[in-house]
Formats: sequence, C-alpha cells, structure tokens
Amino acid sequence: MSDKVIAIRRPMAVVALVLALALGGATTWFIVAGGRTALGAGRSVTLKVADDSSPVATRVSFADGFAAVVQPNLPAVVNISTSKMVKNPQIQNPFENDPFFQQFFGHQFGQAPEQQPQQQREMSLGSGVIVSPDGYILTNNHVIDGASDIKVSLKDKREFKAQLIGADPKTDLAVLKIPATGLTAMTFGDSAKMQVGDFVLAIGDPFGVGETVTMGIVSATGRNSLDIEEGGYEDFIQTDAAINPGNSGGALINVRGELVGINTAILTGNEGGGNEGVGFAIPVDMARGIMQQILKNGKVTRGYLGIMIQEVTPDLAKAFDLPSSEGALVGDVTKDGPASKAGMQKGDIILTLNGQPVEDSRSLRLHIASMAPGQTVQLGVQRNGAKLTVSVTLGELPETPEASATPGAQSAPSAVAGVDVDTLTPEIAGQLGLPAETHGVVVTQVDPSSAAAETGLQRGDVIQEVNRTPVGSVDQYNRAVKAANGQQALLLVNRGGTTHYVVIPTE
Repeated sequence: MSDKVIAIRRPMAVVALVLALALGGATTWFIVAGGRTALGAGRSVTLKVADDSSPVATRVSFADGFAAVVQPNLPAVVNISTSKMVKNPQIQNPFENDPFFQQFFGHQFGQAPEQQPQQQREMSLGSGVIVSPDGYILTNNHVIDGASDIKVSLKDKREFKAQLIGADPKTDLAVLKIPATGLTAMTFGDSAKMQVGDFVLAIGDPFGVGETVTMGIVSATGRNSLDIEEGGYEDFIQTDAAINPGNSGGALINVRGELVGINTAILTGNEGGGNEGVGFAIPVDMARGIMQQILKNGKVTRGYLGIMIQEVTPDLAKAFDLPSSEGALVGDVTKDGPASKAGMQKGDIILTLNGQPVEDSRSLRLHIASMAPGQTVQLGVQRNGAKLTVSVTLGELPETPEASATPGAQSAPSAVAGVDVDTLTPEIAGQLGLPAETHGVVVTQVDPSSAAAETGLQRGDVIQEVNRTPVGSVDQYNRAVKAANGQQALLLVNRGGTTHYVVIPTE
C-alpha cells in the first residue's frame, strides 16, 4: 500500500480528507500572489517573540523529564471543534433495476418520490495555539475550512465561539479570535535554528481524547514536495514525535518551551491514518509572517517575479553547461511582468538572490513569496555561459489557473522513441488555448513506457525548440533531433501557455 500524506484533523462523523503524496517527475512553479481576505485589518496584537536576550528555560534531562518545559505551555494549546452542513448523496435501491423484482413489483419498485439531496452536520476536531493574551489563536486552515461554527475549548474548561480572522490555504494556516483576555500565550521561537537531532515536543488533542504531549526529535528540515495544497508553499519540519488525527494546528515546541512549529500532517501507509513516526509541522517563522500579514493588511500578499522556474536536474545542468544542479532554471517569462521588464529571458539560470546562493527552485520560490511587492531584488544569473546581475522590482499578481486542452491531431513519425508529433496549426493551437501564431510541433502521443514519458512530456505539449533552435514543422523538429547524433536533446516545451525545459534521449 502506498504512503499517504494526511491532514491530521480528527473527524467525528466522516473520514478525513486523504491527500496522495506526489512522487517523482519534473516540477515547475509560477511565483505569484495568493491568500484569503481577512475579516478586518490593521489589528494591533501583542506577540511574545524570543530573542538572544530571552531567559533560557530550565535545563531538561531524561532524568528530570520535561515537565518544567511542558507545564507552562499546556494552557496555551486549545481544542478546536467545528461544524458545517454537507449534502448527503441520494441512496439508490440496489434492486431498483433488477428485472426479477420489476416483473413482480412493477417498474416503480424501489423508486421514491424525487427529493433534493438532504444535508447533515459534519463535526470535526483539531487543535490550536494561543499566541496572544487577547485571544488570538493560530491553527491550520484545513481544521476550520468551510466551517459555519468554530468552538474553542481551553484547558480550564471554558468554551468560546471563535471568529475566523483570516486564512491562507497556500500555507494551511488560519487565525482565530476568541473574546477572552489574560490568556497564557506561547512565545515564538526561531525555527531557522532547528537542526536535525534537536529534541521537540508536540502538544495537541489527538483522537479527541484530551490534551496530550509526545516527545521526539527533528528528523529533517526543509521538507517539501508533499503537495498538501496545490501550488502551496511547503518548508516543513519533519519529526518523529507522535502526531495523530486531531493534532492538526497544535504546537511543536523546543526544549526552551518556545513555539517552533504548527503540527500539520502525517505520512502514513495504512487506511487508519495513525502515527508511524513521520510527522510534519509548519515552521513558526513562516507562520508568524503569515499571521502578521493577515492581522495588519487583511490579506496575504506575496512577491511576484513573473517567471516560471523549474529544478535544475543533472541532465539540464549538463545541457546548460553548469558545474552543479544548484540554482533555478527560467522556463518562461511572463510578458510585461516584473522579470520581463528587467530583461530576464527563457533559459536564464538564477544562481543567487540578493547575494545568497539559490539552492533550488523551491527555495527561490519560498524566498520571493516572503517578500513584499515593490521590493527590489538582485538576481545573479547565468546566461549562455556568461554571469550577470539583474535588478527586479517585485510585483503582486493573483494566481491564474493553468490552461489545459488536448489536441485533435493525428500521429506523425518522430525522431524521438515513443513520441508522436504533428505540426502545430492555428486550429490546433486554438484547441490548446494558445495564440494562433504559436510555432512548434504538438505532441499527439507519448508511450507510457518510453524514456520521454519519464521526463513528464505528455500529449498536448508543444515543442518549440530543440537544443535552443526554434522548430515550426515536423521536418524541422526531426532534423534538429537527428542533429543531436544520438545524444540527449534539450526541448523547450509549451504547456497551456507556459514553457519549461526537458531533456530527452534521442535515437
């Protein structure tokens, strides 16, 4: 059975949403803005943030236990219960279309009067962290998503109806407010300082049994590629501290008693969705920034470069004559976008951001997303073997859905094994949602067992360049591929109006 990433809200009436973990394949990103509008902006909130001058918590050891760290923080972790109305599908009589029963009881057997689908109330449980004495709470978006009623229960048994201040699905974070003051609030730590092997403790309400504390270590940092939210921003802390359904939105703290993460998901290989030692938490540095934007501006805004970036694989590094696979490859540049205005081009490799090395495309995407629109950044770029610096003033743009279509073209011979192509006509371009003047050859079929399929090439893709040479017909495409002399070929592929690079073997 394949592993799954599960959002760890605890349902009381229905099974929680299970999200499959995406494995392998080339990944591309558009750096865009996003977020959900908050109910009111410009709020003044007091947050406790640790710094180097903060007093160090009592030293802990296995002999003494962790009570000195845990006990002061228990009142700051709350239980969150939500409810929403969901439609019930109509249940069909299994014998309704059985000829035997119709013979004796008529064609009206089993048919009830036509009714609209009825509704039922769905209940679920999660956790949250009080981050301000004035009643502000940080939790996961999936804990409260779609809820009509949100109730918060404190450790002292008090219960409050909570107001949703705002949420950001792209990071799976939400901010709540309850009408209470003088509450115990957690101190924000520095998640950037967390290292593999550090002790951590998870606090939450697993399975609805009540407040529970588990201990473990940080088993990895910077985890991504979980695709919990499509187009989301992932930079998880991974831990083996036991996390289970109902822990969503709870606290991950260090041995100083500081909040370092918001527990979010688990990786499980069974249908029950229980803990198997692989849990994920949103770093508190990210959570704090998102929360402050929601409270101050009423929404989450992200910097926008106006480029599509992709991983520099070893094959792409070789094709672009790079010494390593570090950096981010520019697959496309949005017309009239910030990067376009600054002179960025397809095929540029971004190696540094404001003088700091760019490890990969995801790290670049996270850094740009954390910056404010209007900020100017310096990008260190390699272009055709030359190094240059490009200054870009970030913009802000809402996300746009990717166009998708399939061509009605027929197969034609191709110089790449397992790939059939045809010349792109204005009619086919229209079917694909592309401008009529788009040039290239359209992929009409890809053999699933071929090496080309492993690169992510798929039906409906338009190949516009082979080894940086434009192609406008099947003949030009085949000649360009054959010119590779059996070596790998670098293709510029247009999918739904955006381009990216792939490297495929040739015959």
